[in-house]
Amino acid sequence: MKDYLKLLKFIKPYAGKFTIATICMGFSAIFDGVSLAMMVPLADKVLTNKKIIIPTKLPLFLSDFVDKINSFTPAALLNYMAIAIVLLFTLKGLFGFWQSYLMSDIGQCIVRDIKAKLYTKFQSLSLDYFTHKRGGEMMSRITNDARIVENAVSYGSTDLVYQGLQVVIFFSLTLFIYAKFVVFILPPLALLGYLISVVGKKLRKLSKASQEKAADTNSILYETISGARIVKAFNMEEYEINKFNRVNNDYYKISMKSIKRTLLLSPVTEIVGCIAGVLVFVLGGKEVIAGKISFGIFGLFIGSLLSTIRPFKKLSQVASLNQQAAAASERIYEVLDAKPSVVDTLSARQLKEFKQNIVFSDVWFNYEDNQVLKGISLDVPYGSMLAIVGPSGTGKTTLLDLIPRFYDPKKGKICIDGTDIREVTLKSLRQQIGIVSQETILFNDTIRANIAYGKLCATDEEIKQAAIQANAHDFISRMPQGYHTTIGDRGVRISGGERQRIAIARALLKNPPILILDEATSQLDSESERIVQEALDRLIQGRTVFVIAHRLSTVRNAHKIVVLDKGVIVESGAHSELIARDGLYKRLHLMQELHK
Repeated sequence: MKDYLKLLKFIKPYAGKFTIATICMGFSAIFDGVSLAMMVPLADKVLTNKKIIIPTKLPLFLSDFVDKINSFTPAALLNYMAIAIVLLFTLKGLFGFWQSYLMSDIGQCIVRDIKAKLYTKFQSLSLDYFTHKRGGEMMSRITNDARIVENAVSYGSTDLVYQGLQVVIFFSLTLFIYAKFVVFILPPLALLGYLISVVGKKLRKLSKASQEKAADTNSILYETISGARIVKAFNMEEYEINKFNRVNNDYYKISMKSIKRTLLLSPVTEIVGCIAGVLVFVLGGKEVIAGKISFGIFGLFIGSLLSTIRPFKKLSQVASLNQQAAAASERIYEVLDAKPSVVDTLSARQLKEFKQNIVFSDVWFNYEDNQVLKGISLDVPYGSMLAIVGPSGTGKTTLLDLIPRFYDPKKGKICIDGTDIREVTLKSLRQQIGIVSQETILFNDTIRANIAYGKLCATDEEIKQAAIQANAHDFISRMPQGYHTTIGDRGVRISGGERQRIAIARALLKNPPILILDEATSQLDSESERIVQEALDRLIQGRTVFVIAHRLSTVRNAHKIVVLDKGVIVESGAHSELIARDGLYKRLHLMQELHK
């Protein structure tokens, strides 16, 4: 209940609409009761021309109203009832339309808000959050979980209010007509309430498991669709199909368990209601035979009693929806309540234009129990190039990820011009940093939009000049629609070298004083590497550059080369100095020379 109530907080901005919808539901439920009550004059006066006999003492205004109806002739009353029925169903239809429309609108608005909040939250979370979550699972929070919430709000909340009002109205009618018969109704109602509660608890567990399996399905879809090239290259289609079918079948089994329990409530409700109804029918029939109650009033009592069964069935389905929504709410709030590990401090200020140096002071970093960096200290002057080399898994990328604060050091600090980067705003820090990585991330958009990603206000001429400097203009000009050509998901419609040149153009357009190159040419063939390297040579002019290099030949001209091994700086110096030593750098260099 707690999680469901948290979910209903999303209704707060639409309290006005919800109030109007509730009023419409109230009138609609009242009209349901009135339409059923019209069977009394129809049965007693119009069809049999007998007086309406109510065994309960009525308030004066109702007693006068019954006396008035009893005074009409059957023909006159029939005419009045014909007009009243048309008016009644017209009003009922109008109120029914507006209650459904308003609740559907509220439901769609809430789902829209939840999706927007989740997406905004994802954008605000730190990089470490995404390293522990699967892409498909996060997509499932926005798609599948939000859809469950929509059902709970649009249909669940409507039925909860509307069917609840119907139960109150019809139950009140039975109580008003013949209170002594109600004692036979209460035990079945208590039994139904207990069954709904027990099944509801089980449904919540099943619903959460079902949503988790849906997330697994989304995750497999996301991975295999984005990795289709690898799947086909390794002939793993059958393996992936079997893996998907296992998860898909698990989802089916859990869903059927949930459906079975939900559907079971419906016949149980009918059977229990039927037993109570038959008992009252027998006892009440004797009252009619004895002349203590008119046939029309008894018919209204039975009709009211049976009319409580349908809303009870609906409410049992609502209980199922609400339990599913509560499970979805729990998963949604797992995201909304998550705290980013890297945030601006309350006193964070704008980082001034970088002019002097970047200093790492005794920097330590670990991923949970894995110690990655150990006591790193560096001084990188403005306008210089620092190359970081070493075996795989030694913390090279992690070290550079600390500069734009994708992560924060566990110990030590990084200062730009003497200012700890944790004391400045993330936005002002990252505005001064450009990144060209080994894995080029492009978006399913036009070439122009991808180049202008870091500077949305860029002119066409600025974009063209950035592309020229990145050696990208020529191949872009040959594209079907030039700069307005869409390059597909992750840039799959262009080659690796072309993707890398677009990424370089993007960095050039941003024109940052600090540049990070993370093995930017390691996956390219010789010709593409030569073209990209020319573009990189232009890009690094006049900037402070951090380079992670797999091919040591690309960092010969670096002002300083740092060799990392197991998270520790084991060597540093210029290329010629390091070659002169009999250290790790020289061994790495000789190994690459031998493999040429």
